[in-house]
Amino acid sequence: MSMDIIRRIEEQQMRDDLPEFRPGDTIRVYWKVLDGRKEKIQRFEGILLADKGSGARRTITVRKISHGIGVERIFPVHSPKLVKIEVVQRGKVRHAKLYYLRDKKKLEVKKRDRFGRSSKKK
Repeated sequence: MSMDIIRRIEEQQMRDDLPEFRPGDTIRVYWKVLDGRKEKIQRFEGILLADKGSGARRTITVRKISHGIGVERIFPVHSPKLVKIEVVQRGKVRHAKLYYLRDKKKLEVKKRDRFGRSSKKK
């Protein structure tokens, strides 16, 4: 009985306006942040490393290189602070979790799009 109530509450909080994305895709996440008293929208663009969980607890891990340093953020997909997600480029990878990219240097990250064309991430 209590699990049924929790499931119904979670279904109300889930979003249905998100595009389809997979690990290896380059995505742009728009996230609301508080800056003092103002609320701004911050953009974070990078490679989708992992997609974890299901339902209202689903999270994605996005990694980008900023000034030569790798930066990762974990975003709850169904959070009200998430404004939108855009897919910039589709990627074709053979793993569900791309944690091995953490050890690669910026110029070593090579992706293939779903059409077979290779491109180096610069």
